[in-house]
Amino acid sequence: MGYKSVYREVMRDYESLREQAQELLDQRRGVLYAKAPRVKEIENEVKAIGLTLVKLALAGDEKGIEKARNQVAALELEKKNAIAAAGIGEDYLAAVYQCNECEDTGYKAVAAGQIAERCSCLKQRLIEAYYSLSNIKGVLQDENFDTFDYRCFNPAVNEAEGLSPLVNMQAVYRIATNFVQDFDTSFNNLLLYGRTGLGKTFVCHCIAKDLLDAGHTVLYLTAPRLFKVIEDYRFNRDAQAVPDEMLDAVTDVDLLILDDLGAEFVTVVTSSALFDIINQRLLAKKSTVISTNLSPTELERSYSERIASRFTGYYRMIKFFGDDVRVRSKYGGRYEISPK
Repeated sequence: MGYKSVYREVMRDYESLREQAQELLDQRRGVLYAKAPRVKEIENEVKAIGLTLVKLALAGDEKGIEKARNQVAALELEKKNAIAAAGIGEDYLAAVYQCNECEDTGYKAVAAGQIAERCSCLKQRLIEAYYSLSNIKGVLQDENFDTFDYRCFNPAVNEAEGLSPLVNMQAVYRIATNFVQDFDTSFNNLLLYGRTGLGKTFVCHCIAKDLLDAGHTVLYLTAPRLFKVIEDYRFNRDAQAVPDEMLDAVTDVDLLILDDLGAEFVTVVTSSALFDIINQRLLAKKSTVISTNLSPTELERSYSERIASRFTGYYRMIKFFGDDVRVRSKYGGRYEISPK
């Protein structure tokens, strides 16, 4: 399944859920009517009064309408008491949906003329589907704050930086965990930069895992994949029956993680799209974490001054330096770290 079919696939799942809910509801009604036959009679009487209400409303009979509504209220109370007398829970007929907020439609009920709003359950289902495509969920089991290992980082001072990679990563760890802890109360953005193999993607995964576990919507994408989807949509939109849902998710999710910025082929389209994404999320106060192998100077040279100004003005810039962590983890073992 590709990104363009995610939405349709998820909505088919909702249709199946509603069918299952209807089957369960029919079964429960059968049990209820067998134990409390009066309930079915009451429901039929309420339906009949509902038709009468329509006629009364057309006739403008206010007194008749009030009388009918009082009858309905009395019947509903009688129904509630009959259900309780049968030893059945009050929510017996209601608790058939996985999401009671949208009743497994994926959309919240709105007044006539208003645009339907996606339910949080639909948003999360879409994000989970995108994660499945990204093959990141399995990665998060291995790469998270619990598996963060300081022994991968050199404790020797780097003369050019004035501190060791170990001390730097200890600071990075604190910044990342604080970013997660303060996520609900503070609007923050991070830009992680430095050459490849220094742990930037690992830190992105750590942040994603904790926020997903906390119930936030998180979308993790590599820059090449995101901009490929954007270019495909912009140049082929007339041939697409349904716009790519990932494009909405990019601006809607609580946290967007854009990994490996600069690895894509930079064009006018990708540069413009990057600015739009960054700007839209800043205006909506939606946090973003970006990792790149490019320095701040290289970012400005590769994209534009206005993009670079957004980074310097609204992102916390975090530099990574030291040895290639992946090479050391695989071949060089761990550093010995003396306790303080």
